[in-house]
Amino acid sequence: MKSLLSEIQKGKPLISDGAWGTFLHARGLQPGECPELWNITHRADVFAIAKSYIDAGADIILTNSFGGSPLKLSHFGLSERTAELNEAAAAISREAAGADKFVLGSMGPSGIMLMMGEVSGQELYDGFSLQAAALKKGGVDAICIETMSDIEEASIAVQAAKESTGLEIACTFTFEKTISGEYRTMMGVSPADMVNAIKDAGASVIGTNCGNGFEQMIGIVKEIRSIDSLTPILVHANAGKPVIRDGITTYPDTPELMASTLQSLISCGANIVGGCCGTTPDHIRALAASLKKG
Repeated sequence: MKSLLSEIQKGKPLISDGAWGTFLHARGLQPGECPELWNITHRADVFAIAKSYIDAGADIILTNSFGGSPLKLSHFGLSERTAELNEAAAAISREAAGADKFVLGSMGPSGIMLMMGEVSGQELYDGFSLQAAALKKGGVDAICIETMSDIEEASIAVQAAKESTGLEIACTFTFEKTISGEYRTMMGVSPADMVNAIKDAGASVIGTNCGNGFEQMIGIVKEIRSIDSLTPILVHANAGKPVIRDGITTYPDTPELMASTLQSLISCGANIVGGCCGTTPDHIRALAASLKKG
């Protein structure tokens, strides 16, 4: 098993992949359809997305398992297939990545509020444990718990993934800039709030994804680095703020624009940089080329 931390400690920043949902929909995924089921029903399409990022120069790719927790899959009547769908997701990305590149198992939030009493902490823990174990069985090198907003749920997910797999865990939160100019999640969590709580839970890589383009991510990375100078930081940025025109969501940041800010983001302390919503293999190709140029 490869070590993501050991690779980071070599001192070279790593390039991750970009958006998945965008391309699943481009290949025919319909609104209301389960993306994770495509790991079984449309394996070739999922593989093509994963391989496109490897071919673009990514050092790391994720898996088509963001909504693969039992609680999320229950909306599609698929909770009983949690292990099958996650293992398949991991196997697809593993095949696309080959032996040399890293595969991180994607785990997103449950979509259920702990504070509202809709689910117990134990039920969340058990679900995340099942998902993480299946991703490990499918061949991932580490787990990436992403798009989190609540410290309690994120901590449970990190603990569950760590204890059920023994793998290295990355955890990223999604922040928005408030009217007063501060970064907060939808649950009011700041980057500073996130750092120690998630590290204490067992994460060895921390960071941020979604919600912002590269320019906004610089401020978030700076805030994290102001209280933690050592823990590796992962950034998956959107291709800018989404713009809705005629009912269609587009993202304004071109590959060239994203690549032009890469060195600034790295200089601020980011160790792994990739894309989220709106980013394409062209964006990742531009990032990889920019990094190569130095």
